[in-house]
Amino acid sequence: MPSEFPLSPRLLKGALVVYDSQKPGPPPRVIAFQYNAEQLTRSLANRAAPPEPSDVGAAREDSFRVLGPPVETINLSVVLDAADQLEEPETNPEVAANGLHPALAALELLLYPPSTQVLLNRSLAQAGKVQVCPADLPLTLLVWGKSRVVPVRLTSFSVTEEAFDPMLNPIQAKVDLGMRVLTYMELKEDTVGFGAYIAYQAQKEVLARMTGPGAALSAIRGIIPI
Repeated sequence: MPSEFPLSPRLLKGALVVYDSQKPGPPPRVIAFQYNAEQLTRSLANRAAPPEPSDVGAAREDSFRVLGPPVETINLSVVLDAADQLEEPETNPEVAANGLHPALAALELLLYPPSTQVLLNRSLAQAGKVQVCPADLPLTLLVWGKSRVVPVRLTSFSVTEEAFDPMLNPIQAKVDLGMRVLTYMELKEDTVGFGAYIAYQAQKEVLARMTGPGAALSAIRGIIPI
């Protein structure tokens, strides 16, 4: 059956792309958002070293210097609803049996180190190994359109489960996600995340060059030092 709106644009879904390792390897897992968030909040904080109050000359020299890119945080809300899947339980047996537990678990585990790595480290510690590596979180990319594919670390997760099935499985939920963007300051050079961040910043620079002064320049030409 042809689409009712054949000329409507294809909707691009936001997603989290999860790599088990920071190095290139097996294909990543994709957690696509069922519904795109209606609002995304970002904040950027300068990463400048504080000047030494007693050294005025150095403070003047350092006023424009920064240690690296700004610290960027992103917050968004993801809505989950199992109603459509529950209308066809034969084709969605996992949702029929577990509701939204699998979808919520996939998001929550972005805050957990793998249990296999935790158990291995415990075994090494009990065997008297002097040096035990801390467990690593997976590398996660936030994909929000072609101009925003950026490595992030999930910093907060808050869920409101709004409806349940007869077995008390959640079937409607709203998840608030807090993320911090990982930059080349936090990522090793030969990793997937490092390359993704460099491309993210380069894309910003390309987009910024598309903004011309227009009529505004002539309006302020007489009051700025040019």
